[in-house]
Amino acid sequence: MNNFTFFTEFILLGLSANYHLQTLLFVLFLGIYLLTLMGNLVMILVIRGDSHLHIPMYFFLGHLSFLDICFSSVTMPKMLQNFLSQKKSISVWGCITQSFFFLLSGCAEASLLSAMAYDRYAAICHPLLYTMVMNKPLCMVMVSAAWVMGFLNSLVNNLFVHKLRFCGSNIISHFCCELPSLFPLSCTDPTANKFLLSGSSAFLGLLTLPLILFSYSKIISAILNIRSSEGQAKAFSTCSSHLTVVLLFYGTALFRYISPASGSVLERVVSIQYSVITSLLNPLIYSLKNQEVKAALQRMLRQ
Repeated sequence: MNNFTFFTEFILLGLSANYHLQTLLFVLFLGIYLLTLMGNLVMILVIRGDSHLHIPMYFFLGHLSFLDICFSSVTMPKMLQNFLSQKKSISVWGCITQSFFFLLSGCAEASLLSAMAYDRYAAICHPLLYTMVMNKPLCMVMVSAAWVMGFLNSLVNNLFVHKLRFCGSNIISHFCCELPSLFPLSCTDPTANKFLLSGSSAFLGLLTLPLILFSYSKIISAILNIRSSEGQAKAFSTCSSHLTVVLLFYGTALFRYISPASGSVLERVVSIQYSVITSLLNPLIYSLKNQEVKAALQRMLRQ
């Protein structure tokens, strides 16, 4: 170990080394980031400002919008800065801090999506018992549990990262600091860290994904029993869009954190999907196909 030179910063390669392409990517991702912030902030303001939306479904949606702002803000400002910068560096401590908040936001969102799926199951399959089942204390517990699970998962994984020593190459083939991209740069053996990250990701997936699949399977079964074809089409349209976003988020995130890191372009595209695109799509999916949100937005604009 005495023959290695340790360093204090990493170089993020980003999405492309081409200068002209980087300029185009800057404009593209700046637009995505601004739309993400605007869409999610509008959702939060509408939900908080309209008394008609003070029900469990929108309570969860408000927290999801806040999480999406946090999730995209962990990586996007630094990525945008690097598009226009010659030196695309980040300190080791800054990198670990970014990975901590990235993992916290991602795990909390995965847990919150499962809570939202259960809420929809209770509303559609047991409408008469909905207000009794999804009471305010339970909603608070479910949201708190999502944040706690995200915090603990991120804390445990990042505490073990502090035991690693980085030397040799300091180039990360990625646009942000995700733990799978850091492990290949370690001089000390990261096998335990890899097992811990894969195990905790699999545990979170097994804890939350079955609840989502169970809830939506029951919802689809209930929709099939609707006699009106128009009602079925409307319910399927909303349900399918929600389920598509959830499965894209889970599928790409689990692929990234369970499979070995290779530094390929595919890994960067997958990371963009669950950390950037999902945060942009969520307010669109949950608002454009929701008549109550559109009506609340119109009332707010009139006021």
